[in-house]
Order: sequence, then structure tokens, then C-alpha cells
Amino acid sequence: MAFTLPLGSRAVDFNLPATDGKNYRLEDFSNSPYLVIFFTCNHCPYVINSDELTRKTVEKFQPQGVTFVGINSNSANTYAEDSFEHMVKRMEKHKFPWLYLHDESQDVARAYGALRTPHFFVFNQERELVYTGRAVDNPRNPEKVTTYDLETALTQLLAGEPISTPLTNPIGCNVKWDGQDAHWMPPEACDLV
Repeated sequence: MAFTLPLGSRAVDFNLPATDGKNYRLEDFSNSPYLVIFFTCNHCPYVINSDELTRKTVEKFQPQGVTFVGINSNSANTYAEDSFEHMVKRMEKHKFPWLYLHDESQDVARAYGALRTPHFFVFNQERELVYTGRAVDNPRNPEKVTTYDLETALTQLLAGEPISTPLTNPIGCNVKWDGQDAHWMPPEACDLV
């Protein structure tokens, strides 16, 4: 069985606290035509360097009915900067236009098969997975980006077109699994393409 949620799979439910003081479940987004769930964190240079690109994507597609939900599943025991307290401070400082949820148990990261930070999952109106992978081809060096895979997928989805490249490999730091070395990945985790 694949580690990462295969294309066509239904979004997996969750119940997680957010930096805004509320808890969110999948059903809380039922009024949104489209949903992007992405696994992210506080410390990863791939995340930090591409956050403003992600902001631009969110600002472009939110008005068109796309909801963006960031989830931090990294263990604070591995990286103290990834604690919930640091998540709150980061959102207060940067005022990112997405929800930021905390997956302390890492159960949601396992259910979705998050490989790296950042790792994006795009769901259609039926909450079927239609795209997963990277947002851009060079998240650590935004000035060198040549491919905007997430934007392309969302543009095609909203136009009712088939997504030309529904699967890409996420580029970033691996998820920091609790009790493991910082570079450890589950043995069944593998590249998507």
C-alpha cells in the first residue's frame, strides 16, 4: 500500500487545533468548493523561502473558492521551533492568509502520507485528491523558480480541465517524526514519480 494518499482518494478527516484558538475538522470546510491541505512547519528553509510564493497563490485563488489549510506535523521534540507556541508567534508576525493547524500526534501526517515540508494536496468539490506534490520547482530559491505546479493545477481545476501533471515530488525537508532522527523517513515512504 502506498504511503502517500493516492490520486482519486477522498480527503481524510481530522480534528486539530489552530493558531486562531479554534479546532477544525474536514467538515468545517464543506462550503468551500476546493480545498488545499499542505504540510508545513516553522523552521524549514524550503518553507520559509517559499512562504511568500504560497501567499501569492492563496491570495490569487481564495477569492475563487479555494480554501488553504496548513498543517504542522513536525515533532517539537526534534525541532523545538516547531512547537505550537512558535506556530502562534509565526502567524502573528507574518499574518499568513491560511489556517495553521497543529498535528501533534502526527496521525494526520501519516493518514495523508506527508513526505516533506512543504507538501501540497489539492481536493476537488467531491473531496477527491486531484493533485499532490510541490508548489514550485525551487522552493528554497524563489528567484530560480521556473515551474508553478500548484498554480497550474488549480487553474486547470477551476477551468474544469484535466490536470496535466497531477503528481510531482514534494521538495523540502522531510517531516520530523517523533522519536526518530531528524532525517528519518518511514520505510514505505518513497518518491511519488
